[in-house]
Amino acid sequence: MGRFDGQVAWVTGASSGIGAACARELAREGAHVVLSARRADKLHAEVEAIRAAGGSAEARAVDVTDEAACVAAVEAIVADRGGLDVVLANAGFGVAGRVASLSDAEVRGQFDVNVFGLLNTVRAAVPALAARKGRIGLVGSVAAFAVPPKNGVYAASKAAVHALGQALSLELARDGITVTTIHPGFVESEIARVDNRGVHHPDRKDPRPGALMWPTDKAARVMVRALHARRTVFVFTGHGRFAVALSRFAPGLLRALLARSG
Repeated sequence: MGRFDGQVAWVTGASSGIGAACARELAREGAHVVLSARRADKLHAEVEAIRAAGGSAEARAVDVTDEAACVAAVEAIVADRGGLDVVLANAGFGVAGRVASLSDAEVRGQFDVNVFGLLNTVRAAVPALAARKGRIGLVGSVAAFAVPPKNGVYAASKAAVHALGQALSLELARDGITVTTIHPGFVESEIARVDNRGVHHPDRKDPRPGALMWPTDKAARVMVRALHARRTVFVFTGHGRFAVALSRFAPGLLRALLARSG
């Protein structure tokens, strides 16, 4: 028996990285998983891998910045599968650079995907989730609490995700929907290979510290367990929890450590 046997889960940003790994883990735990992203070819490859492993999955190409597309995706899922139990709003990317040097288009693009795309996903799914007292997972980042230089706009978008998660967990409780805001530390993904316009560069070097990086399958396991347990806020990895603890109890020390990274 899997934790999500017989349930229907929708994962955005599921063509690679954390999203793809979480889709595989949800399928392994018994869910029928609908994978969404903009790259249809990548989605279909992930779906075939899930099916080859004995899971149940399908692909629906969706740009989360398009509110109507999110609504249409949920309507199609409910029509085809009879309902929706789990939504993991994972779609996102990172804009890097000094805050004062970033263009208005770069800043707006960051919030369009990471914040408004997340809101489009949630708002589209709430009616269906309420019918089954479902679960929402919002993927934030430890950067919401520990803001490194040249990542201020990305961190601001993830701080917004954290605040929205707190509000949604209270507002949707009356509908029986739980909201889990998940803040990962360093996890293997393509985020460092996507530029400020959202364009993927597969040959770009990942500057993040390899010694601290979690593999995506390990990250997916703990994320899916937190979602199943209906946790309100879940922070991982070990270094991520340490950084969040410093932000609360030793902010001066954290600031000094982050200043050295710039």
